[in-house]
Amino acid sequence: MFQSAYLNDLMARVVARNAGEPEFHQAVREVLESLEPVLARHPEYVESGVLERLVEPERIIKFRVPWVNDEGRVVVNRGFRVQFNSAIGPYKGGLRFHPSVYEGIIKFLGFEQVFKNSLTGLPIGGGKGGSDFDPKGKSEGEVMRFCQSFMTELYKYIGKDEDVPAGDIGVGGREIGYLYGQYKRITGLYEGVLTGKGLTYGGSLARKEATGYGLCYFTDAMLRDAGKSFAGARVIISGSGNVAIYACEKATELGAMVVAMSDSNGYIVDEDGIDLAALKEIKEVRRGRIREYLKDHPKATYTEGCRGIFTVPCDIALPSATQNEIDEASAEALVRGGTYAVAEGANMPSTPEAIEVFRRAGVLFAPAKASNAGGVATSALEMTQNSERLSWTFDEVDRKLKGIMENIYHNAAATAKEYGMEGNLVAGANIAGFLKVADAMMAQGVV
Repeated sequence: MFQSAYLNDLMARVVARNAGEPEFHQAVREVLESLEPVLARHPEYVESGVLERLVEPERIIKFRVPWVNDEGRVVVNRGFRVQFNSAIGPYKGGLRFHPSVYEGIIKFLGFEQVFKNSLTGLPIGGGKGGSDFDPKGKSEGEVMRFCQSFMTELYKYIGKDEDVPAGDIGVGGREIGYLYGQYKRITGLYEGVLTGKGLTYGGSLARKEATGYGLCYFTDAMLRDAGKSFAGARVIISGSGNVAIYACEKATELGAMVVAMSDSNGYIVDEDGIDLAALKEIKEVRRGRIREYLKDHPKATYTEGCRGIFTVPCDIALPSATQNEIDEASAEALVRGGTYAVAEGANMPSTPEAIEVFRRAGVLFAPAKASNAGGVATSALEMTQNSERLSWTFDEVDRKLKGIMENIYHNAAATAKEYGMEGNLVAGANIAGFLKVADAMMAQGVV
């Protein structure tokens, strides 16, 4: 319950109008909880209906995606694109291909993206998309045919100055390549309509590394403010996709020892430190399962069940797999294991109950909309390079990324302090992201 009757009524309307979408309800509630002191100071946001507009997507596109598998059978999946808010720029946000995808997941991700994109300081609005298609176990031909069918519908609604999708879970460089090829084939346009592209056709150096690196840059700034650092720290990272792999790389570079990582089946623990080259071979080259790590690392252990990774004692946890992977019990296990910092690499990986456990225990906590903004920030830098017909060096992009992530941390920390919640980066990120979008919406009238 909120102290404000207005917010209680608004939240009740959100739940009623978006029935059966708990992830979306959770994301909206978290933001509204942070905004009570803002609305008390700025009643004009209530009077102008900014919040009613903010919780309603500008547009939801839902479509069927028919494709033919290798046996010649027609398969039909569902495709989605939620164009949530364009007050500060064209829609920007990834595409997720995963069996769990439905409209509520995409709305939650799109809503979060609005604030995340605002925090980067770059002129990009929020959107998200995807499908319940699962690329795992599919042949190259099946993935290509699905992507071509998906883009045959999606192309009508996107463009370099309108909506620029990127990758997310299940959508890596391979999928982006097939999607971009089909867009170009249909439209005849060679433009920066997708980010995360290959380097041979308009992609940006450091894009693959960006979310994981950015997560560590944000975490490093948070740690330094608390008199701590990655140096000598014991780290666990859930997941083994792009975010997790490159968070492992950067955390190790900053002096930490990463001892555990996971995939959807289970997790590995290597007390000698994760062999990143071996993990990249398994995940990026062979697209295998993380249990294969044990073949060449007999001293490591593998345990079925991915959530068990949070029982591994650590100083710093970087949850980088999926939403709500850390529940209250997992959070309590982390605290018992000596964890003093948690930074989210996935989108909303901690439940509200878990975040409350961290707060009570005094654990440093970095919320996803701030700490995993490195991917979209670098996607926006890719858009800039495409517009200029230029390609920046890895160091140039990485330097800009580091600056953006450090600025996000300091902005969130300062905003939390300004509104009487010093140290609460969840509130600070929500408020800082909201203020820029809300002011832009008010300046543009009722649209």
